[in-house]
Amino acid sequence: MKITYLGHASLHLEINGKQIIVDPFISANELAREIDIDSLRVDYILVTHGHQDHVLDVERIAQNNPEALLVSNYEIVEWFGGKGLNGHPLNHGGKKEFDFGMVKYVNAIHSSVLPDGSYGGNPGGFVISAENKRIYISGDTALTYDMKLIPETMGSIDLAILSIGDNFTMGYEDAVTAADFVGCKKVMGCHYDTFPPIAIDKAAAQSYFEEKGKKLLLPDIGEAISL
Repeated sequence: MKITYLGHASLHLEINGKQIIVDPFISANELAREIDIDSLRVDYILVTHGHQDHVLDVERIAQNNPEALLVSNYEIVEWFGGKGLNGHPLNHGGKKEFDFGMVKYVNAIHSSVLPDGSYGGNPGGFVISAENKRIYISGDTALTYDMKLIPETMGSIDLAILSIGDNFTMGYEDAVTAADFVGCKKVMGCHYDTFPPIAIDKAAAQSYFEEKGKKLLLPDIGEAISL
């Protein structure tokens, strides 16, 4: 399992030979200007919620990859379906086995509206189980006790990808508690530094995690980690 950070909350996953992109917001992110969005080849597009900084490049990527399948909540899949995109809807607590692995849609506390003002359904996160590994992608969320249900219902988490930028989501201090709740000591941070309100002190964040006995990975945009 290979995970490449594409900036903000955007990820590229390579799992069992399949290419998956999560929450693509690349073309308007000045920090991700080195990423060639039109060269991305994907089989699946996963979207946690409807905000523009998570769905901006869904259509462009889908146009370049017409066989790609969108996986999100019902409302988002229906909205993009009206634009001709193929999708599979999930809702909270639901899971689906795809050809790369199992995906479960889990709770997030946030808001969700699509770029034209349409209702974006309830926001969520994903737990992906594949290649004998399990990762949790929190999406945009506050700290919530529901996170404790993830290891209880899904098993141990090998990597938690958590929003850490504060202001609109939990900050890195709450993300440490989130890592406790999901029982994971290895965290990859996302949703930080893109805009001034979510700029963080990366050294302070990593030091805080280390003090709590955990590791915070902050890969450069375009950098990959493997599990």
